[in-house]
Amino acid sequence: MGGETFPGPLWSNQEKGLFLTLPRVPDLRSFTTITLLGCVLSLAPAFAQKSKTSASPHPANAASAPAPILPTEFGGWQMQGSPRTSTDPASADAANSAILKEYGFTDFASSTYTRDDGRTLKIRAARFADASGAFGAYTFYLQPEMKPERVGDQSASLIANGGQRVLFYRGYVLVDATFSQQSAMSAAQLRELAGALPRPAANAASLPSFIAFLPHDYIPNTQKYAMGPLALNLLSPPVSPDVVDFGASSEVTLANYDTPSGEATLMLISYPTPQLAADHLHRLEAEHHEAQSQPGVSSVECAGTFCSKRTGPILAVATGAASASDGKSLLRRVNYEASVTWNTPAESAQVRDLYLLILNIVVLCAILAGLAIVAGVAFGGIRILMKRMYPDKVFDRPEQMEFISLHLTETIVEVVPETDPESGRQAS
Repeated sequence: MGGETFPGPLWSNQEKGLFLTLPRVPDLRSFTTITLLGCVLSLAPAFAQKSKTSASPHPANAASAPAPILPTEFGGWQMQGSPRTSTDPASADAANSAILKEYGFTDFASSTYTRDDGRTLKIRAARFADASGAFGAYTFYLQPEMKPERVGDQSASLIANGGQRVLFYRGYVLVDATFSQQSAMSAAQLRELAGALPRPAANAASLPSFIAFLPHDYIPNTQKYAMGPLALNLLSPPVSPDVVDFGASSEVTLANYDTPSGEATLMLISYPTPQLAADHLHRLEAEHHEAQSQPGVSSVECAGTFCSKRTGPILAVATGAASASDGKSLLRRVNYEASVTWNTPAESAQVRDLYLLILNIVVLCAILAGLAIVAGVAFGGIRILMKRMYPDKVFDRPEQMEFISLHLTETIVEVVPETDPESGRQAS
């Protein structure tokens, strides 16, 4: 018995025995796992390359200039040549360049557009750091005789000498468009231009919240917004820039109103905190010899036709030809209400790509899992159907059912050698 424990024929299917050897069927779960792993590994290099490109841009792209302000064409208008661009506010308005700086001017572009019918359109566009700067510059250049239009965020137009001038702002871009000839489609064409202008990031697209507390029934085109002393000085404000104190991060809006006793000017001054507003209110009352307001009490104080009050972080001042009672009535309409705002962060290309990759992997997994289930059910169903319709003909045929037998149930006959009674030795 010195042979191998498991002889070679035991592992072949050439001998009949106790064990049944069937054809090996591929494991569907292993197949699905391998397929998914292959798909993920095939997608990973592409995503890694894209992420690397986004995370480590070319040095030239990192310091590239912002998107161009003006499009090459819109609404049937074609740009002639290249636009004139500059980052100097004097190129936009030499007389008021310092005021443009106060509003956060960043760059300027101008160009002439033409149409097939021979008309021309001159466009001057200034971009600011945020929408507040564009809104402030719009109110600064707005003229009382202009008529409102429906272009961009706010707009107004003026017709003179057969031509038409339209002033509007969209996002953080202020546009001054001058048509050589008036047209009924001018506003529609400029709306197309407004849609093609670059848009600011989410945190730079909002206007100052305090201007919402200014009553909206003011005289048209009289609302102004100032972010610095130079612009405020040119607006003939009822409160001097020194008292406003722009060094305390204050902002100002003002407008004119018609009252029963005459025209009044309402001015709102916003400060970062209510405490700063209270401190500046005391300074304002001392300058105009008003009665000092009591802490914790929101009251309207007047010195002649000059009336003031504080509501939250906002100082409100009413003055002008209106009576003190009309001034108080106007101030009572200004009431601050705190609100919580949430600035949505700008969309990240890397986050979007990762989201799309994960979504595609999940969809692929669902598709492959569905195919695996369908294939398993189909394979098992067809096998059962064929065995019932063609027993022992397609599956489990006798010639394919060979097995190896170890003969474990055979009886072993033990032979006892005979012993010679005379010699006591076993007979050979």
